[in-house]
Amino acid sequence: MAPSLSPRPLPSILLMSLIPVASWFVVRPLLDPIPPLPALWASVGFSIFAFVAALYLVPALGPTFVKANLKGKDLLKVYSDPIPESQGLVCASIYILLLILFIPFPFSTSIASLSGGGSKIEGLLGAASLHHELSVYLSSLLSLLIATLLGFLDDVFDIRWRHKLPIPLIAAIPLLMVYYAEGGNTHVVVPIPLRPFFGLLVNLGPLYYLYMSLLSTFTTNSINILAGINGSEVSQALIIAISVIVNDLLYLPWPFDFRIPVHLLGNQIEVEVGGAWHAGMAYGSSELVNRHLFSLYFMLPLVGVCLGFMYHNWYPARAFPGDTLCYVTGMAFSVVGIQAHFSKTLLLFFIPQIFNFLLSCPQLFGIVPCPRHRVPRFVADTNLLHPSKTVFDKRPPTRLASLTLHIFATLGFTELTMDPTNGVVLEATNLTILNFLLLRLGPMNEKKLVQVLICTQIAGSVLAFTIRYGLAGLVYDGDRR
Repeated sequence: MAPSLSPRPLPSILLMSLIPVASWFVVRPLLDPIPPLPALWASVGFSIFAFVAALYLVPALGPTFVKANLKGKDLLKVYSDPIPESQGLVCASIYILLLILFIPFPFSTSIASLSGGGSKIEGLLGAASLHHELSVYLSSLLSLLIATLLGFLDDVFDIRWRHKLPIPLIAAIPLLMVYYAEGGNTHVVVPIPLRPFFGLLVNLGPLYYLYMSLLSTFTTNSINILAGINGSEVSQALIIAISVIVNDLLYLPWPFDFRIPVHLLGNQIEVEVGGAWHAGMAYGSSELVNRHLFSLYFMLPLVGVCLGFMYHNWYPARAFPGDTLCYVTGMAFSVVGIQAHFSKTLLLFFIPQIFNFLLSCPQLFGIVPCPRHRVPRFVADTNLLHPSKTVFDKRPPTRLASLTLHIFATLGFTELTMDPTNGVVLEATNLTILNFLLLRLGPMNEKKLVQVLICTQIAGSVLAFTIRYGLAGLVYDGDRR
């Protein structure tokens, strides 16, 4: 029998060094001279606290979860040690608590007035209403709290897929109601080829709220269904959050300027960061700067929490995230995409998840049988993962299922095992991106597979930036910030 897993060591020097650094970032906005965007400094400090808290609290609270029977067995290992499950609750608690403690920094009149005695930062026009921004922030926190509650209920009661799909819709209600109460815009810009038919702008009205509701459902469940190996869920969330942060940084005031040569991709408008007012791609718009600051306030602590948890969830995992982490991270992405008004850009960062969802649709919607677990198949003798299969042992596939599987097999998305006598499909590899990667790249161990998944997610983000700031100029004219 394999030796039992022990918690990963926690270097005490890390705690001793990071706590003073985080404290300095939190206190720095209160000291003269006041830095530009003081709340952002505090957010960085709280993000470091989030990393340290997740790093130390996850192993400390793990035995408590095991004692409460919130534990699981790693299906892709030779050992059967109980591993703490639902550790996403710890991460979500840290994340939301720090977001609450952060409230005074961007929304307190006394702290906000410290930046230049109430004068405007150079290059930024006007000032946003603190009451409006605070209501948006608090509604976002409420949505995250509901997502945490519902995610933990899913972990405890193991809700079936057809019942859990509406859960993010419930969590998004506070978000959408504040968006509506504040007179949120429901117009969308029409691509150039369609303007002769629809004009420049189209008011979607209630359909826009339906779109935002579906966005929260997708961002939450798309991370949840791309799971099954150590580190898969948290690595997705981490890379998407970092991608959003990079996008946000393009719009902040910088003391320098540079141009991105997107004309090489066919875009007619140069992407310039910085400029006369040093206001990034916002070009003097305080509204755009505030939107992306809002996004940073939510994404920076999320990166800290994910980094801390990833240390324990990395292969071989000492802790499992459960559905709670997927719900909270997905809702956090939905929050910034909706409230900061860059939902289309956000969806571009989900390119691997969109591919996985489309690939999984035949099984998710019952066209092809969907087994309880679609994780790759583990071969203990070689310690390698192979594509798992759905077996048609009870009855042959329907005509629609057979047609779908043959189309997917032709495209290289699945591999079929046929009956040589009548050509009926006997087996098909499960329709997930993990099985697809194993099918195309060959068997590999779990650690290598998650590394390939991370590279795929990074490549998706690179493609997203290319589309957003390069190819988008082919279908949209003007400045599409």
